[in-house]
Amino acid sequence: MTEVTMTVNGKSVRRAVRGNELLVEFLREQLRLTGTHVGCDTSQCGACCVHVNGELVKACSMFAAEAEGAEVTTIEGVANADGSLNVIQQAFQDHHGLQCGFCTPGMVMSAASLLKENPKPTEAEVRHWLQGNICRCTGYHNIVKAIMAASGQDVATVAAE
Repeated sequence: MTEVTMTVNGKSVRRAVRGNELLVEFLREQLRLTGTHVGCDTSQCGACCVHVNGELVKACSMFAAEAEGAEVTTIEGVANADGSLNVIQQAFQDHHGLQCGFCTPGMVMSAASLLKENPKPTEAEVRHWLQGNICRCTGYHNIVKAIMAASGQDVATVAAE
């Protein structure tokens, strides 16, 4: 076992982790932050996306010990300080960017990363960015609309695919 200390959603945590314990396991099992989902265990689906030191990371592809000293943000940490939905979460709700909801936390985390890097992406850029996230329900159209809306852009021009 190895002791790790990190800041998760603004709170300092210190726990013992196994050498092979994945960050997603640490978040879900030790911290009970179950919004970060395990979908494929192969880093292909994006359901486990979190931010580590401001960068988008698939938490199933990183050991918890690698996050020593890091600042980690999960879906539970993205709401506004008053507990209301942030602009991306609200856009997903307003534009029906979810159905079953399983992929939604990873999609929101990916969208936040995109909009941090590119505040006004084109529709093509949004679709390209989301290639690392799989949704089996929505067909992506409303997810793209939600991300475009969160960026402050007109969603009427988003093409149905």
